[in-house]
Amino acid sequence: MASFCQATRRCGRRYGGGRVGADGAPVTVAGEAPPAAITEAAAAPAETKAAMAAPITEPSPSVALSELTALLSPSSPAAPEAAEAALALSGSASGRALLAEHPAALSALSAMAASASRGARPALAALVNASSEPAALEPLLAAVPSLLPLLPGSGAACGVLANLSRDAAAAPRVLRALGPGAEEALLRALSVERPPAELGALLCNLSQAPEGRGALLEPSGRLLGRLLSLLRCPDTELRRGIVGALRNCCFQHEHHERLLSPALEALPLLLLPLAGPDELPEHEMEQLPLELQYLPPEHQREQQPQIRRMLLETLLLLAATKAGRCHLRSTGTYLVLRELHAWESDAAALRACHNLIQVLIGDEPEPGLENLLEVTVPEHLERLLRDADGNEERPGTGTHG
Repeated sequence: MASFCQATRRCGRRYGGGRVGADGAPVTVAGEAPPAAITEAAAAPAETKAAMAAPITEPSPSVALSELTALLSPSSPAAPEAAEAALALSGSASGRALLAEHPAALSALSAMAASASRGARPALAALVNASSEPAALEPLLAAVPSLLPLLPGSGAACGVLANLSRDAAAAPRVLRALGPGAEEALLRALSVERPPAELGALLCNLSQAPEGRGALLEPSGRLLGRLLSLLRCPDTELRRGIVGALRNCCFQHEHHERLLSPALEALPLLLLPLAGPDELPEHEMEQLPLELQYLPPEHQREQQPQIRRMLLETLLLLAATKAGRCHLRSTGTYLVLRELHAWESDAAALRACHNLIQVLIGDEPEPGLENLLEVTVPEHLERLLRDADGNEERPGTGTHG
C-alpha cells in the first residue's frame, strides 16, 4: 500500500544545453581579429604599434549582456544577430546562469520570441535553454502569457513552460500565469495533428499540482478524452508525458467514476498498450472489452518498460477505490495482467503488474478502509516498505536500473 502514499512524480526534463548556434556552426568571439589583420599590424607605424600593444580592457560579462540586450528588439536591424548571440551564450552553463540573472535580457528575448521577426526562432531557443535554470523562474513567469499564442504547434514554447514547471511548487504558478484560457490553449496544443513531444512533459509537470490536475479534469472531459486518445501516439516522449499526466490525475479518486464511465471509457484505452495478441479461450475472451478482443497478430504491447510500469501504476490508482476494483474485475483486467505477467521481462514493470494482480485477487479491505488512497500508513512502516522496494530495484552491480 505504500505506493498509494507516494507523491506525484514529475515527468519533465531540461531541454537546454549544448547549443552553439542556430545552424550548429562555431560562433566567432566578438572583437577577434582574423590572421590577416595581425599581419597588417606588423607593418603599421610605430605609434600605432604602441597603441595596439596597450592592454585592452574587456567589458564584464554583465556589461556585455546589457549591451546585447539593447540590441534585442524586433525593430533593431541587429536583432537577429543579437538573438543568435544569446542562443550561443545559452549553450553553456555559465551563459545560462548569466541570462537567468538578467531579467531585462529574458524579457527582451521573450518579446522577440513572441514576435514575427527573423530573430524569433533563436530567441525562443535561447529561452528554452535559459529556462532550465531555477533562477530564471521568477523573471520568466511574467513572459508566460506572451508564449500562450505559440502553444498550438511550438515544441520550443512547450519546452520553456515544461522547464519552468519542473518543480512541484512552481507548477501551479506557471498554470496561473497561463491565465483563464489555459485549458483551451492546452486543448489546442493537443489537437494539432502531431503535438510536440515537449507538450507531454509540460502536462505531466502541471499535473503534479492539484490545480494542474483540476485543469486537465475540467468538466467537459475534452482534455481527458484527447489525452486518452494519444496513449498510442508514435512519439515516445509525448506518450511518456501523457501517461504521466493521466497517472497523476488518478490521484484525484473522486474522478475515478467519470474516468471509468461510458463517456470516457478510460479502462480499455489504458489496457490496450498492455495487451498482446494472445489466444484466449472463448469464454475468457468474451469477458474483455470489445476493443481488446481478438487483437490482430501485428498488435504489439507498449515497447517502453517505463511507460508500461506507469500504465500499471495508473490502473493501481484506479483500483484504490472499491468501485474501481469492481469495475476492473468485471471487465477482465486480470486476464490481460495474467498474460502480461508471463510476457514481462522488466523487473520494475513486473513488480507493478504483480502488485496490481494482488489487489484484484485479494480480499476486500475491512469496512472503512475500502479507499486505499485515504488509508494512512504509519511512517515507520512506509519507510520499511520503501527501503525494501528500493533494494529490489538494484541489480547485482549495486546500481539503480
